[in-house]
Order: sequence, then C-alpha cells, then structure tokens
Amino acid sequence: MLALGNPFGLGGSVSRGILSSKSRSAPKENDALDVPNWLQTDASINPGNSGGPLVNLHGELIGLNVAILSKAQGIGFAIPIKLVSASLSEIFTPELSGKSLWFGALVKVGAPPLTVTSVQPQSPADKAGLKAGDHILRVNGQAPKGFIDFNELLVNSGKPDVTMTIQATGDSHDVTVRLVPEKSFFNADLIQQMLGVRLEEITPQMANRFRLASTSGFFIAGVDENEPAVRDLKPGYLVTGIDGQTPDDLIGAAKVVFAKKKGDKVQLDLIVQQQRGNFIYPISATVQLPVR
Repeated sequence: MLALGNPFGLGGSVSRGILSSKSRSAPKENDALDVPNWLQTDASINPGNSGGPLVNLHGELIGLNVAILSKAQGIGFAIPIKLVSASLSEIFTPELSGKSLWFGALVKVGAPPLTVTSVQPQSPADKAGLKAGDHILRVNGQAPKGFIDFNELLVNSGKPDVTMTIQATGDSHDVTVRLVPEKSFFNADLIQQMLGVRLEEITPQMANRFRLASTSGFFIAGVDENEPAVRDLKPGYLVTGIDGQTPDDLIGAAKVVFAKKKGDKVQLDLIVQQQRGNFIYPISATVQLPVR
C-alpha cells in the first residue's frame, strides 16, 4: 500500500504501509463523511498528503488520503475510491453543466463502455427507455472517451435530441433522448401538485421585510382550497427549510419533493409573522405535509 502526496511541501513523497480496514460503511443520507466511512492504513500521512492517492501494489487507485488520528501513530485514513466515483457521477452531469438540462440518469465513472447505474422516473432518460445496467457505446455517433467526455457530448450537441447507441442484453440499438430544461419540470407547479402549496423564491425586498440575513428560502404564494393537509398554512408564510435542507432555488426545492413517494411526509420549516398590538414579530414553526 503506497500513499503519495506533498507532505510539508516535500513534493513527490511516497510512504508505504498496510490496509488495516476496508469494511468502513457508506454514510447515511445527510450524514457527514467521517472515520466510519474511510479506509484505514498505517502508511505515513502528514499535512500536505490530503487529496493524494492511496494505491495498491498493482498501481490501482483505491482511495484519496484525507486525515490522520492526531493522538495516534501510524493511523491514517483515505476516502474509498468507490465513494469518490459515486460523488463524481453526481457532480459531472448535464443538470450541473451550467445549462441545467435534464437528462435523468447517472453513469458509472470508469473506462468505456460506460454503464448506466440509475434512471430517474419520468426523466428524459426514462422516457427514452434507458435502464440501469445499459452500456453506452456512442453518443451522436461518437464513442465517449470517458465519463467527462460523455457529458460534454450530451450538453454540447447543440440539439435537444441526442441519439445514443445502447447495449443491453448483448444486442445494441439506438435510442433518442430529448434533453429539456430542468425548470420545465422541476418548478412551482410540481410542488403545488404534490404538496398543495405554491412557493416563490424570496426577493431581496421580502428578505428586508422579514429581516432575513439572506434570500435563502421560499415565500408561500398560495394554498390549495379545501385541502385539509394545508389548512394551517397561509400566503405570506416563509419556508426556510424543506426536509432539513435549504435548496438554492425552486428547481432544487422541487427535486427534494419529487424524490418522495405518495403518502410520504415532507417537513417545512416556517417563519410566521405574528402581530401583538402594534408590534410584528416572527416565530418559527414546522409542518408535515403528505405527498399527494
């Protein structure tokens, strides 16, 4: 086991050791990445090694050096490369390309042919017939050189319709994926359809009115009539969190809600203005809404 890096500015340094544990568990949703999720090694890791590779004797990258146990000797940690790869597959997507195009499938990081790992229901990828386990051979007639090249071929085609050659059960066939703007699906209409409340993004004027430090959160603009689940909500309430998250915009908020199934509960953290005499003051509240 070799740990490479730049400890204390000594570039190109290499240390060796053994892998003490590889049975670390993956973090649960919304949990911070910590020691239980890392590989443990006694290869020397020092300040400057962080981010450097941890490789096995076959020269294969198995982790990224990240930390040491300060009160011990020879106890270092690395993020398993499987967790790194999973994160990369979520970071480098058409949705996060700057053009906000909805593809709706995750592709495993690795050598070609690239493999589809998951497909989002109702997404363009789902409507095109893509399934987990499919191998992507070509995009608009070109074979992707790797994971990042695949995403560039998708978003830089210049056309909404992308032809992909897929290999599923030994046979290859072409499918057409129509990429659409995320906001055409993930929007206020979707949230209202699923929860019965209509949200709008907070403007700087609203932030000043409610004495908020930022424009993070959402303004309840409307509530569906005759909907028992939302009878305690009123237009004008502020939503500061959705299931413990604070999405940056309506697209992010709609994605949080869309991930839920019918009957699931979604928690809204609220700020409500209360008036007592001539004084108006905000109070915090929470409400649980069922997904319709």
